[in-house]
Amino acid sequence: MIALVLLLGLLAANYFGVNPFRPAAEAQEPERPSLLVSIQDMSQYHAAVGNFEVIIDAQENGISWLPDFVSGERTLFLAKGTVNAYVDLGGLTGENYQLSEDGKKASIRLPAAQLDKPNLNVKDSYIYDQRRGVGKAISDAFSTPDQSKFFEMAETRIASAAEESELRDRATENTKAMITGMLKPSGVEAVFVE
Repeated sequence: MIALVLLLGLLAANYFGVNPFRPAAEAQEPERPSLLVSIQDMSQYHAAVGNFEVIIDAQENGISWLPDFVSGERTLFLAKGTVNAYVDLGGLTGENYQLSEDGKKASIRLPAAQLDKPNLNVKDSYIYDQRRGVGKAISDAFSTPDQSKFFEMAETRIASAAEESELRDRATENTKAMITGMLKPSGVEAVFVE
């Protein structure tokens, strides 16, 4: 009897255009125009990109008089990111760029290569191991742990790794090769002055 009532109810609902088994309509965002706020001219030649991975080993001892298994925490965080190396070509005028009288040789003094700030890949960076004391685990159950400190530490470590790498040298060499290639078809030899 109940099955018959349900069947009649479904048939009536379907007759009036209501189908309880039809998936709910997806929410649609209304199309809004995009706004270009500004355009800036750039004179940077991005000549190299370094891809970095760092492991952050963050330890917190918690309350000093309690053992670590009660209030301590240790987190291992794997962070991935990139650093762009560039040469600002805006200064290649006057004393930094001179063409010989016969127009066949260009003496060029390149500005030093610079490093951008690290671009962290948030999607591929994650906590891969975390050990928390009992007290810390209980307190974290009532609040969301803040992971921004791990990203800040990762950004600092990646910036340091980029400084110690050969990224600037690679950017300088790639810039020289690009300028040499641009001048060669016009019969001009590029000579780089330190």
